[in-house]
Amino acid sequence: MALAALWSGMIGSEPDMKPVLLVVDDEEAARYAIGRLFHSDFRIIEAGSVPEARQRLRTDPPDVILLDYDLPGENGLALLKELAPDPAAPAIILITAYGGERLAVEAMKSGAYDYLAKPYDIEELRLVVNRATERQSLKREVEHLRYARAGEGQFGRMTGGSPAMRQLFQTAERVAQSDLPVLIQGESGTGKDVLAQEIHARSPRSARRFVALNCSALPEHLVESELFGYEKGAFTGAASARAGKFEQAHHGTLFLDEIGDMAPATQAKILRAVENGAVERLGGVNTVSVNVRTISASNKDLPQAIRDGGFREDLYYRLAAVTLWIPPLRDRRDDIPALVDLFWRELRAKYSRSGPDMSREAIARLQDHTWPGNVRELRNALERAFVMAHGDSVTAADIQASAAPASSKSSTSLDEPDYREAKRLFEIEYLTRKLRENGGNVTRTAESIGMARQSLQEKIRELGLARP
Repeated sequence: MALAALWSGMIGSEPDMKPVLLVVDDEEAARYAIGRLFHSDFRIIEAGSVPEARQRLRTDPPDVILLDYDLPGENGLALLKELAPDPAAPAIILITAYGGERLAVEAMKSGAYDYLAKPYDIEELRLVVNRATERQSLKREVEHLRYARAGEGQFGRMTGGSPAMRQLFQTAERVAQSDLPVLIQGESGTGKDVLAQEIHARSPRSARRFVALNCSALPEHLVESELFGYEKGAFTGAASARAGKFEQAHHGTLFLDEIGDMAPATQAKILRAVENGAVERLGGVNTVSVNVRTISASNKDLPQAIRDGGFREDLYYRLAAVTLWIPPLRDRRDDIPALVDLFWRELRAKYSRSGPDMSREAIARLQDHTWPGNVRELRNALERAFVMAHGDSVTAADIQASAAPASSKSSTSLDEPDYREAKRLFEIEYLTRKLRENGGNVTRTAESIGMARQSLQEKIRELGLARP
């Protein structure tokens, strides 16, 4: 039941409004008595059945629901199971005349805030309802605080005060509360995996597993066995059955990194899995039901890949209910001082020493660098500077040595295990340097490197390079 938008926008939105209590009971006398008990502190709305309660929820979202179990038609437990998975759901207190541990346990497992058996003590009922209301109020305060911090440029382990990053963090904060599939786009090293983990940590699935698979790091035949698992004897070496990533992420989050590198045949199988909520292990004949939220990431232009025939359009729309774009570090250089501060604190903790101070000249040199490897390259360069710097302060020369050019053996492009990514990083560093040497003039740069001007312009657009 998709009521999150209503609840998040309406529950207790004005500080002078009374909290709303929905009483769901088929006995009018019981609804009247509860209404009289709470009318001074709550705005009371009523429903005599589950269908009527659903209608009330759509038009007048409550903070707390007192939900009777024994209702005509559908019972109260059915409505509880329907509402509770939504992160924005009200606090639900299940009430029943049929006492018993089994029902109480099932209610609490299904997401009830609490459970009361009739006949209940009036003061106990009042206490439980008041505590549930306080819990809902605290929950909203936490959500507002997280959203405010996102607007200030802080999202868990990620930081960035630039307008683009603040907007990204606020959008990610909203998306995290839903169950929508998310596609994260951005160059290698921008932090797509970290953003995925932060979204999971804020989601209703945070108590369950976050399972990741790098789709570009495995051969095609291994990707399928990793995703879907296999039965014993499915292939040579399959000595025992093994659950795949989909099964491992059941009720949690499945992170598919570099989804754009996946083979068409595997794309088709992933599409079937997310559409049907079920997978079939290699060598198996039975389907296994899975309930996962997918977060995917790619450094490729997937809409262009669709036009080129390299990526399935139907899978794209299944995975990209929301698309988040992380800008490259060269487009948000004002964020570098905050990132340096964050990483420097981490390095001091890692090495258990204060280390050298970062000079203003060093910061300026860091901001001058193009960072083709983005935040990952910056983090590596800072660690080298922290370890290798001479004296009490990191100088511009130390940064120059740590942020090595493409020709150096310590180059980020040469450290990259994936050939295509290493090639892309080299092209960015090489062309950026050549453009700088020629004052940003494309014609002169093309002539100096023996490349057609039009080809160079296309390459600049493809790599997203900014002319110096």
